[in-house]
Amino acid sequence: MIRQQAFINEGNRMLRGGLHCHTTRSDGSCTPEEAIRLHAENGYDFLALTDHRIYNFTDFAPDAGLMILPGMEMDRSLPEPGHVFHTVCLGPREGNGYAQDQRFASGSVKDQFEYQKVLDEIHGNGNLTVYCHPDWSSTPTRDFEALKGNFALEIWNTGCVLNNEMDRDASCWDELLRQGKRIWGVATDDGHAKNEHCKGWVMVNAPKDVDAVLAALRDGKFYSSCGPEIRDFYIEDGKAVVACSPVERVRFHFSYFPHHIVRAEETPLEGASCALKSWFTYVRASVVDAEGRMAWTNPIFLPEP
Repeated sequence: MIRQQAFINEGNRMLRGGLHCHTTRSDGSCTPEEAIRLHAENGYDFLALTDHRIYNFTDFAPDAGLMILPGMEMDRSLPEPGHVFHTVCLGPREGNGYAQDQRFASGSVKDQFEYQKVLDEIHGNGNLTVYCHPDWSSTPTRDFEALKGNFALEIWNTGCVLNNEMDRDASCWDELLRQGKRIWGVATDDGHAKNEHCKGWVMVNAPKDVDAVLAALRDGKFYSSCGPEIRDFYIEDGKAVVACSPVERVRFHFSYFPHHIVRAEETPLEGASCALKSWFTYVRASVVDAEGRMAWTNPIFLPEP
């Protein structure tokens, strides 16, 4: 049996976390305290306040019980109007190269190879990075596929979904996976307005500790959701198997092959399985409930035949 890392029993309670959140420190409508309290009220365990080019370590509502991940959102413009690179940065409390409230200038780059220098500096300071909203950024996969060091890309971004009907189920993820790139997928809010918060999150298999959560994110020990719960995902006897909360359909995604979809009939599904082909290099799964809300596993990478 091969079990996806998020579902290996290590004695941890799955932690709900927000990785991309804006406040009045940049262009959000909630104060940092309001944003933290809102997430605590909605069952979150941790949150990163990722205001634009302003690094944050501070917990602005310590009595709310949320763990704050250090972070910010970095960006650079590209030559074409509306064409940008945005990156969420998540760092440790110790050994982090940035200071509280450290501010960074915006700027421009000519292409992904020039932007790589920005990522290299962020990674050199011990931070993980997420490639943000590829659809909203007007970056087809070819425009960012050579970037190195991102542990994940956004496969759901609430703000982009609500405002632009973009970045809701990233097909570009499969393009990267088919190239052999080991990159995870995260659901985020990128919340600016209050109604954009608490609709997309990660569920992380880790103790409630900043460094432990960062390590689990880096290693893919999480799944992403907008509502449904995924309880297990593994391969056994040549089949991929998912267990989940009641959903309307389960989707299996592969390398260079149409998705396989199992649909509920008389009663909701609480799991499904799918036979794998010998040439598949990875498999991942997603589920969709009766309200259209989705959840996504990270991929299991398969040994070469």
